[in-house]
Amino acid sequence: MHYSVADYLLDRLAECDIGHLFGVPGDYNLFFLDHVIDHHSVRWTGCANELNAAYAADGYARCRGAGALLTTFGVGELSALNGVAGSYAEYLPVVHIVGAPKREIQQRGALVHHTLGDGDFHHFVRIGAEMAAAWSILTPQNACSEIDRVICTALSERRPVYLLLPCDVAEAPATPPEFSLEIPTYFAAPKRLEALRLSVQLLLDNAPRVALLADFLVQRYGLDGELRKWMSEAPLPHATTLMGKGLFDETQPGFIGTWSGGGSAQSVRQAIENADLTLCIGVRFTDTVTTGFTHHLEEARTIDIQPDAVRVGNRWFSGIPMAQSVEVIQQLCRQNLRGRELDAPSPPPLPACHEGLLNQHALWQTLQAFIQPGDIVLADQGTASFGAAALRLPGEVNFIAQPLWGSIGYTLPAAFGAQTACPDRRVLLIVGDGAAQLTIQELGSMLRDGLRPIILVLNNDGYTVERAIHGAEQRYNDIANWDWTRLPQALCVDCPAQSWRVTERVQLEGALNKAASSRRLSLIEAVLPRQDVPELLSRVTESLGYAQES
Repeated sequence: MHYSVADYLLDRLAECDIGHLFGVPGDYNLFFLDHVIDHHSVRWTGCANELNAAYAADGYARCRGAGALLTTFGVGELSALNGVAGSYAEYLPVVHIVGAPKREIQQRGALVHHTLGDGDFHHFVRIGAEMAAAWSILTPQNACSEIDRVICTALSERRPVYLLLPCDVAEAPATPPEFSLEIPTYFAAPKRLEALRLSVQLLLDNAPRVALLADFLVQRYGLDGELRKWMSEAPLPHATTLMGKGLFDETQPGFIGTWSGGGSAQSVRQAIENADLTLCIGVRFTDTVTTGFTHHLEEARTIDIQPDAVRVGNRWFSGIPMAQSVEVIQQLCRQNLRGRELDAPSPPPLPACHEGLLNQHALWQTLQAFIQPGDIVLADQGTASFGAAALRLPGEVNFIAQPLWGSIGYTLPAAFGAQTACPDRRVLLIVGDGAAQLTIQELGSMLRDGLRPIILVLNNDGYTVERAIHGAEQRYNDIANWDWTRLPQALCVDCPAQSWRVTERVQLEGALNKAASSRRLSLIEAVLPRQDVPELLSRVTESLGYAQES
């Protein structure tokens, strides 16, 4: 069998530590799929639909560094775009490969299926390009160089890319890669770094109280290990936003809690917003993580480190990579703050709860005791993620949520991707009943592949977030009442799964303990009061100007 463009593309994916390709087969990508099946290290991982495949590739990328997605032309790629857009918004490098009709068919403008019937084969490229850091229409002449360019862009910019691969181009002959991919890197000039150093020093000289706020871009740009080491060896009062949760070992000295602007616990807000100097590293101040922009961080008393620039007070320094900015500021903090006593409040405790029927307080108290170091915890948008914000996570926990893009149902297929990436780690998925109904089909894929996540479905009888926003008793916030514990059996013959329905805290504790000791997929339906929401969610809906109906 001759070496082809398809083989070249797969070899480059493997070089990026992408060992699985998620997607749905279609007639325009079937010949490419033959090469996937024959490849030595990239494995085909079929999904129930293209949207779920995009979510799975996103979850995979969060745990493995990069992911890949294969769809067919038109119908397949458009179905996946919601998931790809989430990867773009939240900085995940996902390579989206689209199998397309042969070049000769496109050149003739033939009225073939999966098109709009107007002879224009570039509609979907133009749409996909809006959510891609780079894109390319591959030909036999440009394929290898364009594959390299586009993948390198995905890795350097931490965002999705788009490759249109016509059937005949996939089969075209190619030469195996001779050299490794070269990811573009740059370093700031020494004079620029020295100017940054002097500017930071001036602020530190007049800052008795220094605090640190970190967010998800620290993780995306590979600096989480550096920050954890810094806070372990020379701790400052430090916090994360909901998007950055899991970045630190939250049981260690100096960690004060999850910051959310005006929705924060008073001790957390005061420590971050009233400090003489707050170091904001990789932070994006979105509405959902700031409780509707209710934060008060004065420019003059903050340093804001972004991927390619840093603001010190009112002055911007452009063209400085985040890694270099962090290194400069870390060194200065170690020198200037050495010997100072750590004055950091303890993280706020979870609200007290009582034994008996489950409610939000009892749910999160129980999960707090259950989560272990090394877990992968996914919390879907809504009561799951806003409740999980109050958890105090131990070390080495990957926390996956999607508060910026906020597509409900994302986490169920993302858990499929995460456990595919890390099959030896325990995966705990927390998802609402309304969200789970959007993407539940991927439960069958998990069972097919022998995965063993613990899935906690929060059954509060409908779209509880929307009830908190508006229309608490309106039927548009109702959903069909599913028999959740029987779904695994319906979605997989000879189902290797176990299920429980729990209504009391002691039942939830027992089901979690049984799930933890099992080698099978576990689904726990936790029945909660219909209008019961975490405190943070109530504050967020209020801050965004929504009036909760009585």
